[in-house]
Amino acid sequence: MQALWMVLAALIFATMGVCVKIASEWFNPAELVFYRGLIGIVFLALLARSQGVSLRTQYPGMHAWRSFIGVVSLGAWFYAIAHLPLATAMTLNYMSSVWIAVFLIGGTLLAWVPLPGRDGRVRRPPLQGALMLTVVAGFAGVVMMLRPTIGDRQAFAGLVGLMSGLTAAFAYMQVVALSKMGEPESRTVFYFAVGSAVAGGMGTVATGFSDWPGGLHAMWLLPVGVLAALGQLCMTRAYSRAKTPGGTLLVANLQYSGIVFAAIYSVAWFGDRIDGMGWGGMAMIVGSGIAATILRQRAVPRAPAEEH
Repeated sequence: MQALWMVLAALIFATMGVCVKIASEWFNPAELVFYRGLIGIVFLALLARSQGVSLRTQYPGMHAWRSFIGVVSLGAWFYAIAHLPLATAMTLNYMSSVWIAVFLIGGTLLAWVPLPGRDGRVRRPPLQGALMLTVVAGFAGVVMMLRPTIGDRQAFAGLVGLMSGLTAAFAYMQVVALSKMGEPESRTVFYFAVGSAVAGGMGTVATGFSDWPGGLHAMWLLPVGVLAALGQLCMTRAYSRAKTPGGTLLVANLQYSGIVFAAIYSVAWFGDRIDGMGWGGMAMIVGSGIAATILRQRAVPRAPAEEH
């Protein structure tokens, strides 16, 4: 059942991406972040209450920093969804696991002290070959995917999409720190929704509110917030039901099925064309993400779920 919950979560997040892309025709990314946060606050407050989880926290500073980084990532992702094919934007955001591998390599280099051993020779830094190959494969996949699918006018959006994955990795590391401090996931996600509403509201005031569209177009805002909360709930349930290390690893890797769902939506709904090199790059990113997730789970066996 934990596998089915994760696949359902991936489908929900991909469907949310569809709603974001459609709503982007009438609302800018700051507005989308704002409305997503407002809807998430209500939904997650009710969820925390049903779980008996208090929203009071002893670490407001950590939540504020996590929310700031998360909002930057979310806004960049929404911008990429609006200006890139859905499959491309989703895949770039899922690069967060590869970025975490980059951080692990960088941390190893910073912590390495070049002291000579007993034989007088200076040892090389303990970099794992598998980790380095994962990073190389991930970025090779980015090059393969972006080259055939991004035009000259979309180059900036591609960089923003890549940044969304980078900042998502920073946010995830903060989530791991909060989890180690004993913070419930529902509380962490709630404060992220609060941060999204505040930051999105400030951004919207600066950029100005879009003209409220006529008809039912504004109704696309509701599923953006609801699906985000439902997807996180399904993902949390998947992790909570994975009782063994193997089950946790399976659940963590099944999140990449969201890229498959996004590709199906991208081609069938929006009529995007992805050639062979684009599909190959996407496959390399999925493979490197899975490998990075496996290595991460070995280092942090009970890591919390990622957010989208």
